[in-house]
Amino acid sequence: MTGAAPLFSLALLAPALLYAAYGDWLRRDIPNKLNAAIALTAPLYWWAAGFSLWPEIAIIVGLALALFILFTGAFAIGAMGGGDVKMIGALALWMTPMQLPVMLVVMAIAGGILTTVMLIYHRSRKKPEKLEIPYGIAIAIGGLWVVLNEILTIGAVTN
Repeated sequence: MTGAAPLFSLALLAPALLYAAYGDWLRRDIPNKLNAAIALTAPLYWWAAGFSLWPEIAIIVGLALALFILFTGAFAIGAMGGGDVKMIGALALWMTPMQLPVMLVVMAIAGGILTTVMLIYHRSRKKPEKLEIPYGIAIAIGGLWVVLNEILTIGAVTN
């Protein structure tokens, strides 16, 4: 995948992820419209990147759906918010099968660090309310890691 078109579409995803992280930090909410925009613009990236409908796009959609279903289970037991689940599913539409595990590992590491820091802060302040982790930040970090790596890779190939 080379050229300016995939770079441009990836460059549009980065601000959306930053906006989601910022909003989740402030309000503990990731708007449905933002998640829908992330999901609905993925086909533009597929087209710009030259992905074939079969098997590439079919695999990407299948993996995104599987991930969405898996994390819906986390939502069902109260371990994750609905916006987080939708964001993971939408972001997965932008990831190839090689990128998705990288995103998930970076997301898990960032989420662990975020949770630990927030837990220490929460307990040190002896706050009585339930701790809510803005996991959209960790999801955005995982996505940005892959997106920035891809932008750097495409940029190196085109130079």
